[in-house]
Order: sequence, then structure tokens, then C-alpha cells
Amino acid sequence: MAINQNHLFDDLDGVKCAIVEKNCTPERAEFLRKLLTYNRYTVILLKSPAPKAAPAPDAPPAPAVPETFTVGVTDLSFNPTNAVFGRILHTPDGHVVTPNYWKQKDSVAHDEIPYFEKAKI
Repeated sequence: MAINQNHLFDDLDGVKCAIVEKNCTPERAEFLRKLLTYNRYTVILLKSPAPKAAPAPDAPPAPAVPETFTVGVTDLSFNPTNAVFGRILHTPDGHVVTPNYWKQKDSVAHDEIPYFEKAKI
């Protein structure tokens, strides 16, 4: 059990994992899988369960729920926030993973500019 909501654990396919992200799109899941695998983490992807909501008896059919994934790593000490801000993760092109790269706002990690100064620019 996690001490707080920032460091979650769960069983994915019968393996205890530190949860990296829940309910992410297939594209996001693939991005995280490639990045974490490059950084030598064992990644486990699992389809997120469908929401458990009972439909009303005479309600119209609900729209199709998009397919989402839960991403986890087998290293239980992994915490995504600590990994990004602690500059532990690296991109395949040799840069340190920045918050904007992690969030996929930048296609290249600009690690020469600290994140706390980037807002001033």
C-alpha cells in the first residue's frame, strides 16, 4: 500500500508494480514503454478496466469507451515525479528527460534550460 497518492502500487498480470500512469492512451503508453525500457526498467502494460457504472434501464446506449492502459514498472522504488525532477531518466538521444518531454509537450528534451527558469522566458 502506498503512503500517499504520489507513489502507487498495484498487481499487473500477477506482478507487483509501481504505477507510472493510469488510463493513458495507446500512444502515451507506447511512449512511456519506449522511454522506460531505454532506461532499463521492466515495463508492464495492462488494459485499464472499463468503468463500473450501471446503465439506467431506459437510457440510450453509452458511447464507446476509448481503450486505455495502465503502465507500471517492476522496480517498486520507481516514482515518476522523483525520476523526472531528480534527472534520473534519459532520452535515447542522450538528453535528460525534462517535465515538458515527459508530458510530451516537447519532442526534444531541452535539458540545458532548468525547468524553473523556463517559465521566466
